[in-house]
Amino acid sequence: MANVRISERLPWLLNSHLAPVAYGSWALPKLVLELQQPDTLTRQRALAALCDLAHDPEKAYLAIQNGCLEQLKLLLRDNEPSIRTRTSELLFLLVAHSVGREAFLCHDVLSPLAELIDESHHACKLNVHRTLNRLANFPSAALSMVSMDLVPRLVANVNEEEDEVIQTLLLYTISLCLRVDPRPALACNGVSVLGKQLSTPSLGIRRAALNALLAISVPLEGKERVCDGGLLPLLVKLLSDSDPEVQANAAGTIMNTVIITKGKLQALSAGALPGLLLLVSSEERAVCLNALKALTALAEAPSGRRHLLEHVPVLSSRTGAHEDQAVWRAAQCALQVVTWTP
Repeated sequence: MANVRISERLPWLLNSHLAPVAYGSWALPKLVLELQQPDTLTRQRALAALCDLAHDPEKAYLAIQNGCLEQLKLLLRDNEPSIRTRTSELLFLLVAHSVGREAFLCHDVLSPLAELIDESHHACKLNVHRTLNRLANFPSAALSMVSMDLVPRLVANVNEEEDEVIQTLLLYTISLCLRVDPRPALACNGVSVLGKQLSTPSLGIRRAALNALLAISVPLEGKERVCDGGLLPLLVKLLSDSDPEVQANAAGTIMNTVIITKGKLQALSAGALPGLLLLVSSEERAVCLNALKALTALAEAPSGRRHLLEHVPVLSSRTGAHEDQAVWRAAQCALQVVTWTP
């Protein structure tokens, strides 16, 4: 005869690290209430459950509507590192949604999050910088970072940071803020800090540093700082890097800098022309385009034009009917400047 046995083991699908989620409309209000409990384990489990739900935009919206962000602002200052880590992870997930980003800025969550830039707990610090980097991709958030003087702190942390992943995130966040307003980074000697990262063996850091240097060299003061810092010889060297993104950004920074006379003279002295001419034949659109535009600016100098007159066939090779329109126009412009006769 059959009998009923009730196992003492928990169901295999039950995760003991997650708080039980209530049914229906009570699910998120209950979890938000649990964030206010004094018991650390209760808060940890509630945060873990919210992280699991925050991937869904609708659940993220409901969590915000139930006052989740106000509680998260308090939890960012919690004494327990695991709470701060889970809180920063949840914020990273929330800002992936437009409703999360808008609420993030409206509730001023950026201020308490910025306090954790120098966090001693590595996992929490990584989540903080991932969140800042994701936010900075949106101009309104990047502008908020600039307005609260966050950029000088980020720049100061670049040389001090030992973790390669966090340092790369720092540089990309700075780069995004520079596109909104480069003045704060220029005021805190940002060009010099970025220049020191160009010689690193890490490809990720070189990419990120050049990305930021490309942005900071757009204003006149940035171009002058690149020249005064003696970075053009190093940029010319990076033209022969094996990575196309590094080549494109190095050529782009040279392109920006050689607009001024000092930049032209320094680039020509550093031997930029041979390296740029080699990149004209690159299959990578950004690499070829930046190289052509840099050559066009260098052709305005008499010595640069004399040298380029010997390489007109190289420039002409990118004027075929099959070429990308932007590359074709850049090649035509370069040819006009090089072959111009009064």
